[in-house]
Amino acid sequence: MGNLKDKNVLVTAGCQGIGFAICEQLIRAGVNVATTYLTSSKGADLLNKLASEEGVKFLAIQADLTTRETCQKVVDEACTKIGPLHSVVNNAGSLIERRGIEELDTDFMTRIMDLNLSSTIWITQAAAPILAKHKEGSSIVNLASLAGRKGGHRGSIAYSTSKGAIITWTRHSSTELGDRGIRVNCVAPGLILGTSFHATHTSKESADKTIESIPLKQAGSPNDVARAVLFLVGEYDGFISGITLDINGGAYVA
Repeated sequence: MGNLKDKNVLVTAGCQGIGFAICEQLIRAGVNVATTYLTSSKGADLLNKLASEEGVKFLAIQADLTTRETCQKVVDEACTKIGPLHSVVNNAGSLIERRGIEELDTDFMTRIMDLNLSSTIWITQAAAPILAKHKEGSSIVNLASLAGRKGGHRGSIAYSTSKGAIITWTRHSSTELGDRGIRVNCVAPGLILGTSFHATHTSKESADKTIESIPLKQAGSPNDVARAVLFLVGEYDGFISGITLDINGGAYVA
């Protein structure tokens, strides 16, 4: 694992939940961080204060990452403001709302796929030429989900499908980008409480039932995911690529 100090990393959707924890730990490791947010900049203010205390650069960009053009602008601005990127963490995504098969429509499926999958594709496409310039190598980490492994709970078929696609995207892009020195990996979190995602989409009854089925009998926290992401980000000069790291307390073993 390489030294992360003074590296430049872009984390999409890093102002709340898992993304915030990732940004926080990267900043504490001496990383210059650029991130994006859609509506609320509250988390960005906290991260900016932390970055100032740690003596590193920080940039928060308000952006809707569902279009290729916006993703290119985000990467360009990040490189201009904090320096050429060494790593990218594709964290943006949401379930949006629970719908069964009969309730799916074109607009909803487009929204899900654009947010969860297309944002990862377009950010990767924009960042790859910059990442490839580092002689010591570089790293991309994608955020999938246990739902992409197991299919998810009822009403999450669209979300689960998009996260399954992230796992496949990770496998293929690791082979296509490998000869450019870019390592691509993925994390698949299970039940991670303390996030707006589960506060919005998961009832206490559902969470309790899920915890009972987890071998460790507990839910995870955003920091559990952030620690794993920090490790994989640091593998810019390592030999780990193309993997999906499951973070679920033993609920699913590949």
